[in-house]
Amino acid sequence: MKLEKNIIPEILHVAMVMDGNGRWANERALARLKGHAKGADRVRHIVRASLDMKVTHLTLFAFSTENWKRPKLEVKTLMQLLISSLKKEMNTLQKNNIQLNAIGNIETLPKKVFDELSHVIEATKMNSRMTLNLALSYGSRDELTHVVKEIGEKIKNNIISPEKIDESVINQHLYTRNLPDVDLLIRTSGEQRLSNFLLWQIAYAELYFTKVF
Repeated sequence: MKLEKNIIPEILHVAMVMDGNGRWANERALARLKGHAKGADRVRHIVRASLDMKVTHLTLFAFSTENWKRPKLEVKTLMQLLISSLKKEMNTLQKNNIQLNAIGNIETLPKKVFDELSHVIEATKMNSRMTLNLALSYGSRDELTHVVKEIGEKIKNNIISPEKIDESVINQHLYTRNLPDVDLLIRTSGEQRLSNFLLWQIAYAELYFTKVF
């Protein structure tokens, strides 16, 4: 389907739950890992389309806190795929003036992944056309738990009083503190659920579910 750009509303922040890689592979009698590789390849097209539509922030749910429970081989392969993609796409990010960012409990990532991710984030930090956010080791409940603990510690140390806590204070402690709220959330594969993704940030977002893997 060709998008008519003159009727596309202004969308600043698009978030996407990239679901269905494993089922795509199963339908073709391929290993699940082949599906993940295909999904990583499709990210290029998603980024390109977002640039064309002048989206300023694109957040992709790449690896959840629950994904750590998957088979060890699958997790290891996903981490290797992430490192490979970061290395391969560095030039594309620079060429297209895209800043890479990560949200989530990224300190739990394997050291090689964390180091490569940090390297690309640092190298692209001055880019300004679009911010590409990878949600890695991310879960919204985990994020909100982290917020409560951090604010609680500040109350304990008399840095902030309970009476001063409002939405803006909570926003300042989220992983997404430097990002605008989500305008459009897309989930692929036909599943119609949020799966613990950006629950605070999508309060006023439009939700779109597609059967496409």
